[in-house]
Amino acid sequence: MSTPGNAVSLNARPSTDYVIKLAEAQAVLSQAAAQYAGDTPRGPTRVTQANSLGAEDMVISHMINRLHLNIDIFVLDTGRLHKETLDLLSSFQAESRAPVTVYTPSNEAVIDFVTREGMDAMYKSIGLRKSCCNVRKMEPLGRALQGKDAWITGLRREQSGARAEVPLVDTSERRTKINPLANWTWGDVWHYIRENDAAYNPLHDQFFPSIGCEPCTRAISLGEDFRAGRWWWEDEAAKECGLHVKATALPEKAKP
Repeated sequence: MSTPGNAVSLNARPSTDYVIKLAEAQAVLSQAAAQYAGDTPRGPTRVTQANSLGAEDMVISHMINRLHLNIDIFVLDTGRLHKETLDLLSSFQAESRAPVTVYTPSNEAVIDFVTREGMDAMYKSIGLRKSCCNVRKMEPLGRALQGKDAWITGLRREQSGARAEVPLVDTSERRTKINPLANWTWGDVWHYIRENDAAYNPLHDQFFPSIGCEPCTRAISLGEDFRAGRWWWEDEAAKECGLHVKATALPEKAKP
């Protein structure tokens, strides 16, 4: 149920071809479930969805559950998430038909990094911020993707200049990346949430279009770029944590 001033009422403006985009996204997900199915019915699948608990990923998870697709879902709990995000994670795990696995960073690696660099090292330099992302996101991501041939993300071309060429299915890396909402607008995302009464992160109601770790995310003002609230103290070109950067391949095994 949308109320005046919340993210649904403010943003739910579908494209004229929304119905086509919806069918496209559902077809991409259904194809992924079939193509990367396990060896036995309902057995371990070779495709998984990365859910950041932001609006796009909650829409994709909603589709996976509604279509009864055999696709696993995982969430990276970095240890620095907002309370609102953690509350949503708890309810999402309880209600999701598809299994939701939470991956956390190595406690030893976090303690070592914080002891050496400080709790808020991300503000000191881009290098330290990326090191923090590596400890809290990249290493757990490597574990989450072990044994998977493909993963599903909520990337959209509209999100940023760096993502303007995002394809529906990206086979340019060793592990296929599937982006069912690549063609969707922000208005399409919220139209789906409104039409299906899908759960979403309440931080979106507080003008957080892109949600990450608490110290690295802020609300944006009218007219600011979609991702302006992420690492706002850095140069625009640096605003990626590494999850969607093609610099290096992810390790098959977690680091010791």
